[in-house]
Amino acid sequence: MLNSRGSGILLHLTSLPSPFGIGDFGPWAYRFADFLAETKQTYWQCLPLNPTDIEYGNSPYHSMSAFACNPLLLSPELLIQEGLLTEAELEPLPSFSQERVDFDLVVSYKDRLLCSAYDRFKRQEAKGEYRSFCSQQTSWLDDFALFVALKKEFKGRPWSQWPDNLRDREPEALFSARERLSDRIQEQKFLQYLFFKQWSSLKKYCTERGIKIIGDVPIYVVHDSADVWMHPNLFNLDQEKRPLTVAGVPPDYFSRTGQLWGNPVYRWEVLKSTGYEWWTKRIAHNLNLFDVVRVDHFRGFMAYWEVPATEKNAVNGKWVEAPGMDFFSRLSAAFPDLPMIAEDLGTITPDVWATMEHFGFPGMKVLLFAFDESLPRNAYAPHNHTKNAVVYTGTHDNNTAKAWLEKEAGEQGRARLSVYVGKEITPENVHRELIRLAMMSVANTAILPMQDLLGLGEWARMNRPAQEKGNWQWRFIPEQLSTPLAKELRGMTEIYGRNST
Repeated sequence: MLNSRGSGILLHLTSLPSPFGIGDFGPWAYRFADFLAETKQTYWQCLPLNPTDIEYGNSPYHSMSAFACNPLLLSPELLIQEGLLTEAELEPLPSFSQERVDFDLVVSYKDRLLCSAYDRFKRQEAKGEYRSFCSQQTSWLDDFALFVALKKEFKGRPWSQWPDNLRDREPEALFSARERLSDRIQEQKFLQYLFFKQWSSLKKYCTERGIKIIGDVPIYVVHDSADVWMHPNLFNLDQEKRPLTVAGVPPDYFSRTGQLWGNPVYRWEVLKSTGYEWWTKRIAHNLNLFDVVRVDHFRGFMAYWEVPATEKNAVNGKWVEAPGMDFFSRLSAAFPDLPMIAEDLGTITPDVWATMEHFGFPGMKVLLFAFDESLPRNAYAPHNHTKNAVVYTGTHDNNTAKAWLEKEAGEQGRARLSVYVGKEITPENVHRELIRLAMMSVANTAILPMQDLLGLGEWARMNRPAQEKGNWQWRFIPEQLSTPLAKELRGMTEIYGRNST
């Protein structure tokens, strides 16, 4: 589906307008889908939908589960329609900001609402759809729900610090915990059921309007997660189930000491011996959620940066080979015409490009990286693009186009861009000119961050890599989704042949 010309918008669900402090699956999600259809877009790209945690900066890339989804995205308005909440239960409504997510306030408020919804659900007799969902998702849902219940019982302690019999998943201890925590477990299953119900409805609405959803799959999972607890043999852990080595990247564009992500690295030889069963289930699960998946840090499947768990930064790491070609051969056999985008940013080696070319995975072309001194031969520059690629003005990790010009491009970068487009580039027009370059590119797919479509400054940046706090908070306000904006976007979409059909 990435083989024909199309375009779309990168907007995470949390960034939608909503009265409840955070974007959700309510009316504004459907209005945004209408905006995409009205402007002839083909794609809506979002960030991972997995649960987030205040303790870890609310990052969707740092989750307690690779399979579960985030209950904070549930719409109270839809729960009222389903008879699970009343209007009165929405009060008192905290004084939420329209432009930023205050996660502390949102979590406190939504936890109360979801608890009320669960109490009402328990009194309902008709639960056939819920039971069917639980049965279909049992391979991950049962242990995820138990994991969350145990985390609450042990006041948030990492699973590696639980009593040995639970840490090591001894059958009698697990059975006893399931009996003891039955109600908490059912509540977690209920929240996941609600998520999949509301998400499926929104995705169906998008499909009917010709909009395909691009999801995001982080390569790694978090140590303190249900996945590592369930499958410790797949990760490089010591006898106490603590990481021996962790993942990251060496010093780069974003940080002089590299990025120390802290995720345990895979034991690829064990994964290979299972036929990559866990990864195959994970991809299948995401292909049920999304039409296309973008795999984060694609090069890590060929070689990954491994750092001893005792290190304070990522400088003292080393590259370790991984069986990428064999892995993707297995995946492609399981999923013919695998709709996958490879996040191939950073220092890329020939084996990464060879793997992408072999399987036909499009890579990413980020325009903010194009206008340095290597411009004539820079792979991100529009004149060097290829058809099998996805071009972005910037990603969720980049500054906005306006702030990039003001703070990062420098005088020479600005001058090169001005010469390239044939007019003076200013903070007021840079977003529009970069969007035009993306839309006119030969690349089959163009994705525009919503912040750049609106021409916003640094305050609207979604994420600052290597900065732990203050990320993932930006939201747009209703007035910004204007008629002139829709007319301009539709005009560019049509004139550059990216019309959704």
